[in-house]
This record gives sequence, C-alpha cells and structure tokens, in this order.
Amino acid sequence: MEDMKERIRGINMYEFKDYYQNTVQLSFEHQPFSDSPKHVWVICRYGDKWLLTEHEDRGFEFPGGKVEPMECAEEAALREVKEETGAAVRHLKYVGQYKVLGREKVIVKNIYFADIEKLEKQADYFETKGPVLFSELPENLPRNKKFSFIMKDSVLPISLKKLKEDGVFQS
Repeated sequence: MEDMKERIRGINMYEFKDYYQNTVQLSFEHQPFSDSPKHVWVICRYGDKWLLTEHEDRGFEFPGGKVEPMECAEEAALREVKEETGAAVRHLKYVGQYKVLGREKVIVKNIYFADIEKLEKQADYFETKGPVLFSELPENLPRNKKFSFIMKDSVLPISLKKLKEDGVFQS
C-alpha cells in the first residue's frame, strides 16, 4: 500500500483503482478535495465488533450516504448511522477524504470513524435491512459477493491501517 502513496498537487495521498476501475484519490489531510463533500462513509465499531448494515441491493457495507441540503458532513454521518443501523454515536472522528474520478461524475466523500454507544431497534432502516455485527471482517472481503463494492477497494484497508496506527482501535 505504501507504493500507492504519493504527493500530488501538494497533497499527500494514495491513488488506486476502485472495483469499477475508476481512479480513487485518498488523503488523511483535512478535506483536501472539498470543504463541502456531498457524501459520507462511516467505519463503525460497537464494543469489539464492526457495525455494518446490509444494503438491499449492494450487500454488507459500513453506513453512509449523501449529505442533505442545509446539513454538514458530520451531521450527515450521524444521521446515516442512525437511519441505517439504529445506532447512537458516542464519538465521531474525521479520518480522511477520498475522491472517485468516475466516468460521468466526480464523487467526494468524507470518511469517519464512529465509536457506537448503543444500538436501538427501529421499525425502518431506510434502504437497508438494518445493523449487522461482525467480530472481524473477512480476509477475502474484496472477492466476497456478500459485501458491497464500496468495501472492495483500497479505501477500507488503508483507512483501517491509519486508524490502528493512530491508536483508535486494536484488532
């Protein structure tokens, strides 16, 4: 992964291809690509387990989604976690930001880490089937058909490595 790291236009970043072969740029600097990203993705930990959701079409993934009008990225992250899993966040930490240079559009997404305080059952989990807890993430995740494409590029392993190095969690 270190060989993917470089300095582009003054930003320390990783550059690689995603599941669909779009170029992805990932940085742990504070919002290097946009001060107002339109998407968020939240890596969630509930005690010693990973908290994911099961999207009806894509499969297992960490919560995330679009930033609504009149909402900041942090508010969107908290809302998406609650809507998709029923979880209340104890602490939300900005991790980084990535940009997907898609064929038709560019998507900029903030990455957060959420320490989950509690899970509450909900009548509706919006476009997901609700919370799913994993003791550990599978080693074959990039090839596992049960997981969303969002989980299959290098954003997740590089972000987890950064969080471990920063002492945010132990595996």
